[in-house]
Amino acid sequence: MGETDGSSSAAHSAQLKKENSKQKPFNILARLARLFSSSNRVEQLDINENLVDLEPHNNNEVGNLLRLSIEDVSIPKADIVAVHDKITKDELFDTFKNTALTRLPVYENTLDSPLGFVHFKDFILKSNSGDDAVPFLVKNILRTLLFVPPSMSLGVLLAKMQAERTHMALVIDEYGGVDGLVTIEDLIEQVVGDIEDEHDEANQKDWLLEKPGQYLATAKTSLREFEEETGLYLTNEASIDAEEIDTFGGLVFMLAGRVPVRGEIVPHPHGMEFEIVEADPRRVKKRRLRLPDAIKAA
Repeated sequence: MGETDGSSSAAHSAQLKKENSKQKPFNILARLARLFSSSNRVEQLDINENLVDLEPHNNNEVGNLLRLSIEDVSIPKADIVAVHDKITKDELFDTFKNTALTRLPVYENTLDSPLGFVHFKDFILKSNSGDDAVPFLVKNILRTLLFVPPSMSLGVLLAKMQAERTHMALVIDEYGGVDGLVTIEDLIEQVVGDIEDEHDEANQKDWLLEKPGQYLATAKTSLREFEEETGLYLTNEASIDAEEIDTFGGLVFMLAGRVPVRGEIVPHPHGMEFEIVEADPRRVKKRRLRLPDAIKAA
């Protein structure tokens, strides 16, 4: 009897596990949203959620959702790719194609009068509906945008996006104008790091030679590797503490003494210069290095 009971218990346990495995799949967005919307205390996370320790310390980036606000991660207004409400079908297709974006804000007259956003999927479905007799109007396929203040915490925004089932929000300043844009990908990248999608080039080199004397490099470009491959030494200068920096991003930040803005020129003691090509309020992403000869020829 004991063996039979044991076998029955084992079978029952196995059945329970099988049933549990059929339950709703793991959804990190929902769990993060529930965590940060209910309270600002990470201790409220149930240990059965199977997430790692969420205390905002060490190398765990989940704490960024507690520490940072929208203005820390949003795309500045000048860098927003948006379309006007009178755009034609061909123009909209070209914009999607050239930017590789799947969501575009739509505005009336100026970006400070946003109407919503258009999703590439909706556009394709409308374009292939066979209803060519009706003129194309982007207003007919608009989705609702979220409007949020720059001071809102990332955790609260994540919860709001999850509740509203939308992945894009416009940041509105105190005067009612558009100040920036933030997507759910920007929020998740604060937790898991940069997200590369299927359109990103695999094994892409961190820097490239654009023309003689001019290089384009990402922030994570290793100074040591760049110097070894090019023979250009960027840290052999008394004013540069080479032991404190490893990347182009660190070097430019040290030279400028802050996070420089897009379009800014940061001089190097050796007569070179860094042009900031791509940046957001928190970090420089790409910069162009020009050697003295290239500067004179420009």
